[in-house]
Amino acid sequence: MKELVNKLKGDRVIWSFVALLALFSFMPVFSASSNLAYIGHGTGNTLGYLVKHLAHICIGFLIIYWVHRVPYHYFRAISKIALPVVWILLTYTLLKGTVIAGANASRWIQVPFIGITFQTSTLAAIVLFIYVARYLSKTKEENEPFQTSLIQLWLPVFITLILILPANFSTTALIFSMVLMLTFIGKYPLKYIAFIIGSGIAMLAFFLLVAKAFPDSRFFSRVSTWESRIANFTTDKPDEDDYQIEKAKIAIASGKLGGLGPGKSVQKNFLPQSSSDFIYAIIVEEYGLVGGVSIVILYLLLLFRFVIASHKAPTLFGKLVVVGVGFPMIFQAMINMAVAVELLPVTGQTLPLISSGGSSIWMTCLGLGIIISVTKKEDEIAEEKLEKEKRKEALQRLIDKELAEDDVIPQEIYDEEPAYSIEDNSRNPMNAVLNK
Repeated sequence: MKELVNKLKGDRVIWSFVALLALFSFMPVFSASSNLAYIGHGTGNTLGYLVKHLAHICIGFLIIYWVHRVPYHYFRAISKIALPVVWILLTYTLLKGTVIAGANASRWIQVPFIGITFQTSTLAAIVLFIYVARYLSKTKEENEPFQTSLIQLWLPVFITLILILPANFSTTALIFSMVLMLTFIGKYPLKYIAFIIGSGIAMLAFFLLVAKAFPDSRFFSRVSTWESRIANFTTDKPDEDDYQIEKAKIAIASGKLGGLGPGKSVQKNFLPQSSSDFIYAIIVEEYGLVGGVSIVILYLLLLFRFVIASHKAPTLFGKLVVVGVGFPMIFQAMINMAVAVELLPVTGQTLPLISSGGSSIWMTCLGLGIIISVTKKEDEIAEEKLEKEKRKEALQRLIDKELAEDDVIPQEIYDEEPAYSIEDNSRNPMNAVLNK
């Protein structure tokens, strides 16, 4: 165990917070999955969901381990190559995506031969944030004109957002907000940021107008859902989302200070998304105000650690990567908890590292691996380079040894051959060849 811990590089505090959140997630997921078990096979046995969640967490930590060993500057080039691939995946999701749990949105694609569903927008967000960080760090000293940044920076941003918007408005808004925050931190001119905000609002208004003109199109099927959620948030009109919020508030009120106890939630049997979107309400019901506040504090401490990691990063690209990849995780957690207490309309955002779900956990772990890669100290980087050089030297020695064994020629062969030189001082310059 000690040897395994010693192999973990980077910020150990971030590793600790991530491990705490992942370990805490097992009890709420095990408890909140009971309604899924009744719906799925009618027995209420949630052991299968617990094992599935364990597999997702284990794979997630393997992703963190593999990614954090990659030098973070490699992701500069990877983001530029991966962005067109992400656009293809988003387009395929928009046209042929899978619908899960009765939602009227195609947000997932199914991986062939494996049967695992994957939400492409989560991967698109990480790739886009790294791409923006790459652009801002590259142009820090060049002061490129605004027209150039429109093509190289904002065109890829808006292409990505347009491909996500029809199926997931909340994710689109979160990504756009985080990109604006990243450009602000990267000292992109404020007047240009204001222009981009206005352009984004105008594009959203145009999208809504087109949706009103073609209400029966499958690409605009979510617009009515957005309108109803906003209307229900501002009024008391009952509907399905209002039902979920009411059950979540009952769960939170039932928890009081100390909670009902692990596994003793009642509202988990009535909340449709009790193990994902509304898992925070189940946590407060079972662990009380103490448990709910503890989760908030953990996320805030993780945010504080991201700030420290960004400050200590050796390059501007590293600083922006930590902010661009790390801050959205915390904001997503805050949005999830705000929805549970009815501070925001229902959005469908999960609680990072706690809610059940494969792709959301894995993409969160991918982002954490990139952040931890940035936090690796200089001596750790030097140690990895030294280890890499030793492996190269060992491989080269092995190759040289094999070549030397293949090139060995018995001495007798050389003894049979008379000494020969092409040098000759005679009058005929061809004598050296003729004598041979």
